[in-house]
Amino acid sequence: MGKKLAVLLAEGFEESEAIVPVDIAIRAGIGVTKVSVSGSEEVKGAHGITVKTDIKLSELDTDGIDMLMLPGGMPGTVNLENSEAVKDAILSANRNGKYLAAICAAPRILGDMGLLDGKKATAYPGNEDHLKGADYDAAAKAVTDGRIITARGMGCAVEFGSEIVTALVDAGTARKVLDSIQY
Repeated sequence: MGKKLAVLLAEGFEESEAIVPVDIAIRAGIGVTKVSVSGSEEVKGAHGITVKTDIKLSELDTDGIDMLMLPGGMPGTVNLENSEAVKDAILSANRNGKYLAAICAAPRILGDMGLLDGKKATAYPGNEDHLKGADYDAAAKAVTDGRIITARGMGCAVEFGSEIVTALVDAGTARKVLDSIQY
């Protein structure tokens, strides 16, 4: 059975931070489920690009996935942050030993929840105060520490996708995917 990634999409998400890692994961053979946080079948990103989702957050079973991914963007990150259902999904995934991946401003959600304590992490500049207890790396494009993957922003989406594939499959597969996209 293949690995499964669920990406949480809230209104105002940064499109490239969601789609680029999803594309890389699919190329690596990872099953991807696009999850609507708003409950609407289509979710509009920060720059007006609309993505059709597969399920609503209320239908997500975190036991059936291997990783939960949070794209950043504004107001997408705030919309994720303000959802108790999102926090419940994050806590459930974490409790059950699933990977958590967050890019740009979204790592602040994990930090504010205390999930980055003692972990190496990165985030979009200006969000470091939210990374409570983390060993913040301002220069890293993407950081994996245990079952937590964080990345700095849209310009790091390929590296973020590569870290996701490395965690769920292996580094060799990640390298093959990167080579195939001329990275």
